[in-house]
Amino acid sequence: QEHLVESGGGLVQPGGSLRLSCAASGIIFRIYTMAWYRQGPGKERELVADITNSERTSYADSVKGRFTISRDNAKNTVTLQMNSLKPEDTAVYYCNANPLPIARGAEYWGQGTQVTVSS
Repeated sequence: QEHLVESGGGLVQPGGSLRLSCAASGIIFRIYTMAWYRQGPGKERELVADITNSERTSYADSVKGRFTISRDNAKNTVTLQMNSLKPEDTAVYYCNANPLPIARGAEYWGQGTQVTVSS
């Protein structure tokens, strides 16, 4: 019943922008750290950004200053605003929900959404 659904991926030219959204259902959203991961062609999955339940954020060095993660607890959504996109940002982007350790719950993943940055 727990489910994460990503949307907003697509094809964009270098220097362009995209906004990814992840809608969560079946979880107590406010107690989860939410994160975006990505996996490029021939590469391993990497953490892009995360945001805690108290809205503390962190970013991979490769996206600092270009990407912004945010959450809306009323809508149970997390968003990744991606600006100044580069070809190396091309990847499948995955939404992740990780509960507070005290909650002792499961981790959840979305199905992924493709982002392609190309001229």
